[in-house]
Amino acid sequence: MDYDVKDIKLAPQGKLKIEWAEASMPVLRLIKKRFKRERPLAGTRVTACLHVTTETANLMKTLQAGGAEIRLCASNPLSTQDDVAASLVEDDGIAVFAIKGEDNKTYYRHIQSAIEHQPQITMDDGADVVSTLHSKRKDLLKHVIGGTEETTTGVIRLRSMAERWVLKFPVISVNDADTKHLFDNRYGTGQSTLDGIIRATNRLVCGSTVVVAGYGWCGRGVAMRAKGMGADVIVTEVDPVKAIEAVMDGYRVMPMEEAAPVGDFFVTVTGNLKIVRGEHFAKMKDGAIVCNSGHFNVELDIPGLEKLSRKRRIVRPGVEEFTLRNGRRVSLLGEGRLVNLATAEGHPSSVMDMSFANQALSAEYLQKHHKKLERKVYPVPHEIDKAIARLKLAGMGMRIDKLTKEQKKYLASWEMGT
Repeated sequence: MDYDVKDIKLAPQGKLKIEWAEASMPVLRLIKKRFKRERPLAGTRVTACLHVTTETANLMKTLQAGGAEIRLCASNPLSTQDDVAASLVEDDGIAVFAIKGEDNKTYYRHIQSAIEHQPQITMDDGADVVSTLHSKRKDLLKHVIGGTEETTTGVIRLRSMAERWVLKFPVISVNDADTKHLFDNRYGTGQSTLDGIIRATNRLVCGSTVVVAGYGWCGRGVAMRAKGMGADVIVTEVDPVKAIEAVMDGYRVMPMEEAAPVGDFFVTVTGNLKIVRGEHFAKMKDGAIVCNSGHFNVELDIPGLEKLSRKRRIVRPGVEEFTLRNGRRVSLLGEGRLVNLATAEGHPSSVMDMSFANQALSAEYLQKHHKKLERKVYPVPHEIDKAIARLKLAGMGMRIDKLTKEQKKYLASWEMGT
């Protein structure tokens, strides 16, 4: 079997971690059990470009149980858990191409390796596989029946492709499922981002000023967790509706230009580029800590920071200190990549349970319905979203009310009035 991992001997410890994560993923376990019985993906070639973590491993095992032939590569050079990658190869026979810390050349070589089996379904976290297929491997497009996309950044790219009529197959936006963005983005990103910051720096959040750039679901989560740990939270935004929501939620809102001199920690979660630029770095206080929890490291203008600096050094694992020409020091976490995966372990398994349940069921949906779908970006079907929520509640031991016949009639009628 073709694969490229750091060290296959790491497989035993990776296997234990995968099993630990599975214990907190009851929805995916139920889907895996059904997939094993029904084999809805039998013979389907799936290329997955995702963060190679314990949670992703359980998704891959679920797809495999459903009969899929899988190739997996990393969607970020720093997010791979090498022992997990080794276990998937050694224990499950899944072709994995991912090494933590791989350079840009290796990253794209791994994507090329992952698509060599002529995928029929793509699973992206950032749309890099879709982009590669549409630019460098157009010959493989004829095999693809559809894809799924996990993150906001990828959905933005795919919708742009669809609007320009260049997208060659339908894609389901897993990111937009309620059981994904309401939980994964808000609670997962919120907790794991603070986890990454604290692991990397061992700094006290309480009493500090945390600047959160972007108040989407991820930004809401980061702001909520920082506030809960005792930080004074500032939000920067370009959308007036999100900005007023941040104000109503109790945060200060201001431009980055005004936030730069007062922030102790800076976190970008916008999906856009150059959110923190050279002019902002130049105003930061001595000891400011900057990181990104959006998908790509372009949210931080790292070349701009480098130009302002007269010295740089690694002061802790995952922490690079830049001494600016004005003498102040600014520390960059995880090379500006996803801090929750670069310096921590990413989202808790119980949150990814719902996100990856969406992935698995969306793949099944594509296999059944792809002939009826157009070449555009679709939301996760509402019935899938609801089914996952019900399964998650059941897995948590929770029960909810059901509408009575009278209530259903009232909601469906216009005659009853008041």
